[in-house]
Amino acid sequence: MSRVRGSCPQCGANVEFAWSSSIQTTCEYCNSVIVRHDVDLEKVGVVADLPPDVSPIQIRTEGIYENKAFTVAGRIVYEWEGGGWNEWHLMFQDGVSGWLSDAQAEYFISFPLANPGYVPAATELRRGQALELGGQAYTLTALTKAGYVGVQGELPFEYWDKKAIQFADLRSADGRFATIDYSEEPPLVFAGKGVEFDSLRLKNLREFEGW
Repeated sequence: MSRVRGSCPQCGANVEFAWSSSIQTTCEYCNSVIVRHDVDLEKVGVVADLPPDVSPIQIRTEGIYENKAFTVAGRIVYEWEGGGWNEWHLMFQDGVSGWLSDAQAEYFISFPLANPGYVPAATELRRGQALELGGQAYTLTALTKAGYVGVQGELPFEYWDKKAIQFADLRSADGRFATIDYSEEPPLVFAGKGVEFDSLRLKNLREFEGW
């Protein structure tokens, strides 16, 4: 972990990138979206205030996955006709970057696939379709068009001011899952599995009245 510190180009507040692999963060004071170019910081936009959230997870929540410690570094928030969900950006102690999907008390850990193989265009997809990604066989179970709501904290790539985004969710015979994110070209592909909340041994969670 190699921290980069600087001042927000918009308001002058202190800004810190806690992880060397982080490319983007948000100013906690003026909501500016800030992109890092080595040690130089650039404001590229502004994120709106995020809607109220009932998730107990927050930035700097810590946990354990497969005997590896992680810290929540950032998040992307989406909404669709059935509700909304958080994609929490995880930084593991060994420098690996992963994601924790948090939707209606269901949790999935995933990691980017660097070499997924052939990824069909969104227009070629249909439910029940068989696909192979990263050498794993999957079945397409859902196609979701979601709206981008905003970002918070540190992310490993530039991601802001998005519009409607097409997602494809897939499942394997042994219970694994994959997601294709068509917000970029080529599409982003993530693969992982579902997890139980208690198995992550999370600490530094948000506290709600009545807990």
